[in-house]
Amino acid sequence: MEVTAAESQPAGNEETRVEEAKIKAILEAIVYVTDEPLSAQQIAAALGHPLDKVKRLLDDLVEEYARPERGLGIREVAGGYKMSTKAEHHEAVRAFVKKLTPPLKLSLAALETLAVIAYKQPVTAPEIMDIRGVQGAGVLKTLLDRKLIAESGRKKVVGQPILYKTTKDFLVQFGLKDLSELPTLKEFEELGRMEIVEDQPPAASSAVAQPEPGDLDPETPAAENA
Repeated sequence: MEVTAAESQPAGNEETRVEEAKIKAILEAIVYVTDEPLSAQQIAAALGHPLDKVKRLLDDLVEEYARPERGLGIREVAGGYKMSTKAEHHEAVRAFVKKLTPPLKLSLAALETLAVIAYKQPVTAPEIMDIRGVQGAGVLKTLLDRKLIAESGRKKVVGQPILYKTTKDFLVQFGLKDLSELPTLKEFEELGRMEIVEDQPPAASSAVAQPEPGDLDPETPAAENA
């Protein structure tokens, strides 16, 4: 009597396969429902499963979602795993969203300030002003309120001004794994215009945010040095 490969497979191996498939489904659901990227360590601790198994199954999910027939992808962002639309579908998704609600972007002043902090961090408000050439206390408050930047202690100089740095939310918003993936300034500004939506009155919804008085054009040398 001929025995098939499935029949010859030990029962323990089949049970392991079924169990891992169940865990992988749970991991997929967790990555889907969480807003913040969760690390493999956090997930393993919460589920009570070995880290090596959780990491292996998460990597399997990353590989499965990388297939071209998938519209979503799972990738490592800011030290954790996050599900999002694939880059090749961004334009189609943005076009769809724009037809639903006209997007509002961060002002040019906010984008310039955020760029300075991202590339020069930790940096103080006076140092930001020296680079941009204008005052920006209001812009700093906006970025702090949106949790894109945070205080990072005080610089040990006269007056001990506050130091600012970018946050994990900044990495998530711009889809960066870490600061080593920072794009060029020009690419950074384009990302900001496409991705960051700022709350403003409906009446201004169809207008592009205007720079504050005295703001530098992003193509000027001072802005490029940000």
